[in-house]
Amino acid sequence: MNVRRAKAEEAKYIIDFQIEMARETEDVALDRNIITPGVQAVFEDESKGWYFVAEVDGKVAGSLLITFEWSDWRNGMILWIQSVFVDKDFRGRGVYRALYEHIQAMVKSSDEYCGIRLYVDKTNTNALRVYEKLGMDSQHYGMCEWIKS
Repeated sequence: MNVRRAKAEEAKYIIDFQIEMARETEDVALDRNIITPGVQAVFEDESKGWYFVAEVDGKVAGSLLITFEWSDWRNGMILWIQSVFVDKDFRGRGVYRALYEHIQAMVKSSDEYCGIRLYVDKTNTNALRVYEKLGMDSQHYGMCEWIKS
């Protein structure tokens, strides 16, 4: 398995992954006309984030997005994992683990980064189990949000 930064020409996989992920996890139908420029914006402006992909046998098997949160408490950047998706054909084969461990290694080897966060729908018990198995703590903070509609 190879984990690396995604290339702009792989945006089509990420777009399809995000549409499927929203349908599977939240029963939401994303508008391809909105998500396409949204994904492309990340490739055009690295300050928005970085996509990573995991390849298995030369095929893009999964992806995630990293965004950034400055922590004045820690004087460092927290990397947020977002938009996680593993293709159905590759689930149960350690794809997410490889992506997560790649990001974790980046944090461990850098004085700039101080941690990893992600949010997960409370009803997504499968994802919660995976994240906790990898050592992430889901007990410390709750999350509130307001999203313009």
